[in-house]
Amino acid sequence: MSFKKVAVLGLGKVGHLAAELLVESGFEVTGIDARAVQAPFPTRAADLKDTAGLVEVLKGQEAILSCLPYHLNIGVSTVAHGLGLHYFDLTEDVPTTKHIRELAKTSKGIMAPQCGLAPGFVGIVGAHLADQFDKVRSIRLRVGALPQNPTGLLGYAFNWSPEGVVNEYLNDCEVIEEGVLKSVSAMEWLETIYIDGMQLEAFTTSGGLGTMCETYADKIENLDYKTMRYPGHVKLMNFFFHELLMRENRAEAGRILTNAKPPVDEDVVYVHVAAEGTQNGQMRRKEFVRSYYPIEIGGKHRTAIAWTTSASVVAVIEMVNEGKLPQKGFLKQEEIPLEPYLKTRTGNYYNVGHRSRHA
Repeated sequence: MSFKKVAVLGLGKVGHLAAELLVESGFEVTGIDARAVQAPFPTRAADLKDTAGLVEVLKGQEAILSCLPYHLNIGVSTVAHGLGLHYFDLTEDVPTTKHIRELAKTSKGIMAPQCGLAPGFVGIVGAHLADQFDKVRSIRLRVGALPQNPTGLLGYAFNWSPEGVVNEYLNDCEVIEEGVLKSVSAMEWLETIYIDGMQLEAFTTSGGLGTMCETYADKIENLDYKTMRYPGHVKLMNFFFHELLMRENRAEAGRILTNAKPPVDEDVVYVHVAAEGTQNGQMRRKEFVRSYYPIEIGGKHRTAIAWTTSASVVAVIEMVNEGKLPQKGFLKQEEIPLEPYLKTRTGNYYNVGHRSRHA
């Protein structure tokens, strides 16, 4: 059944833009944040940690999009489940996703976490490439959200949640290696990648595969996700977290890093997805490589990480509303077909928002 009323929780850059995109797509949006926010759609302030209070705030809604830090989504998803609402979020946190999967067993609506860029869009692309083979051998997902004009040794700016980045850098990573499901350390398996002539390094980080290891178990030899950064970044991060022991104080680590490397307006999101397998008895490799830059939406400059993340989840919401995806239970990102996704009003931004660095 179609729905119109969507509550967007968390009105930072990503949440605010997602709400605007939902309005453009015809939804009735209510924005909810911990503070009063001025917006071109109705908003209200609420204590987002108070689940009992959220039950009252969310009555009358039909769907929830949480753009909150991952540690709040266990409570929010539980409220959505109790109210029988559709639920969408951007989390890359594995324990949070496991909680949502349990809720989905008895849900009245769709439970769809991990709808952002990674996990999310790249998993959809990876599955699309894999489906083109008679037998797939490997899927490699690589994503980097970076400043266009890096400065300093770190070559980075915290345009994304510092809590999320620290989590990805420190938590163990699920991979499939030589057909075996494994858990490996983050910030390892260093490799070099070139996109548009730009040299990048890639290394393991947690959460980017979502549920893909489960989906491709016993079907694939190698499956992994890595984050891309400018060369030299991971060596400094290993020094910061492990030699200086900042891994023991994640909140303080995030504060230090964000203070030193605040967000920038001119960013770029690199996506490099590759799959290998056999077609008609011959080994082949297929790639999806893109550079996404800031674009104008609604008359405003939108950073690449903000619009790629927002567009991804709104495209999924559009597809559920149109009956092109299941209406209840747990939604895996790799089960979402790429071509219909890119044909949604919002998914089309992925078609028009990429260009060469030299264009």
